[in-house]
Amino acid sequence: MSSAPSPPAPAAPRTTILRMAAPVVVSFWMRSAFTFVDTAYAATLGDAAVAAVGLTIPLEFLMIACWVGMSTGLTSHLSQAMGARRGARIEQILAVTRRIVWSLTPLFLLITGAAVLWAPRMGLAPEVTRQFSIYCAVLIGGSAFNSFWSIIPDSIVKAHHDTRSTMWAGIWSNLINVALNTVFTFVFHWGIFGIALSTVIGRFGGLWYALRKAAAHEDRRKAAGRDTDPSLDPAPFRSLMKLSVPAALTYALMALEASVVNRLLAAQPDATSSIAAYGIYYRVMQFSFMPIVAASVAVLPFVARLSGERDYGAIRRELRTTMLVGAAYCVLVVAPALLLFGGTLAAWLAESETTARLTRMALWLAPPMALASIPFQLCRPAFEGLQRGRPGLVMAAVRYVGLTIPLGLLGLEISRATGIDPLAGLLGGLMAAGAGASAIFLVWMRRALGALERDAGGVPV
Repeated sequence: MSSAPSPPAPAAPRTTILRMAAPVVVSFWMRSAFTFVDTAYAATLGDAAVAAVGLTIPLEFLMIACWVGMSTGLTSHLSQAMGARRGARIEQILAVTRRIVWSLTPLFLLITGAAVLWAPRMGLAPEVTRQFSIYCAVLIGGSAFNSFWSIIPDSIVKAHHDTRSTMWAGIWSNLINVALNTVFTFVFHWGIFGIALSTVIGRFGGLWYALRKAAAHEDRRKAAGRDTDPSLDPAPFRSLMKLSVPAALTYALMALEASVVNRLLAAQPDATSSIAAYGIYYRVMQFSFMPIVAASVAVLPFVARLSGERDYGAIRRELRTTMLVGAAYCVLVVAPALLLFGGTLAAWLAESETTARLTRMALWLAPPMALASIPFQLCRPAFEGLQRGRPGLVMAAVRYVGLTIPLGLLGLEISRATGIDPLAGLLGGLMAAGAGASAIFLVWMRRALGALERDAGGVPV
């Protein structure tokens, strides 16, 4: 008498966006500190070094654009395949991703070379140009060999809802970075070259840890015998690109914003101080906004899993709760911290009094800027979790082209008419652009979820 087959292992219990986001907050704070550490150490070398680090922001955004694009598509498809127990589909999408990653390294080496050759034509002070060329060549060129390979293990652990491993990968990267920065800057006196090199080496440490954790998760998945559906995607590359390309273009448009800001500031009086102050503001803003970014990372796999269950009401409730918690964080934590300690931070990171004054003013604008950007940050991955990449791209174009450029220029005109600093006027324009885009995106998200919930009868299936 044959025995009945063993039932597959039960699915993992449902979590929440905030629970998934908690370890990622620590991880992303560490990763943000990764770049903030570079600014802090560059401050010991002078405003030219700080400005050089700030000028690299658009290229870092471009690299992040490709990274996030691939990660978005891979994480979404892996999450759905795991929920549907399609093991063959998981292997299929991983194989396609590896082939794409192989092409990104030489592409960014070419971009790095072009940036270094263009640097003397940017009209900057010779010392800023020299330090930017060194920092860009080492950081962007070196990171091309490790950042993109981290997409695969990072997406695997997120699809398994193991955001704690993401956290530890960031911690190990940052610890290595800080240790080597100290040695390269104060012992070997390698200057801006050592600062960039320590970041590149630190990222290799995080990659090694993530690879080990991803392999362990996949070994357990295969051993559990949950994969009961052998179906494959007839067009895996197209399915991956359907989400990856809009997500990448969205972040490329963010890079456009940073590039436009640097270009406009380069034409203003005290250009070096303004660019340095914006670079410091950007790093601090990035660090302060990390809990919201971490929540957005958790939104993607969470929404992808629940959309498969057609539980759109739960998605709507979780997004609302996450936005309210994010707003409370900006009002109760970020605003008091920067109002109280923004001046101290500016004095510590800036060399000249002009740079310190501009930095202090910019940091006081960071809390409302963060608050205005919360819906925009969370709605994009929610749409991607619903397998809709177009809304994020459309809204990125609305914000970074349709609103940022004209409102940024308007802010500069207002600054000239009122006598305030050009940096203040420019940041005011960016804030208005962020608030307007968030309002439009939030309405779009609410209508989309309402329609899906009505189609599902308001009841999870």
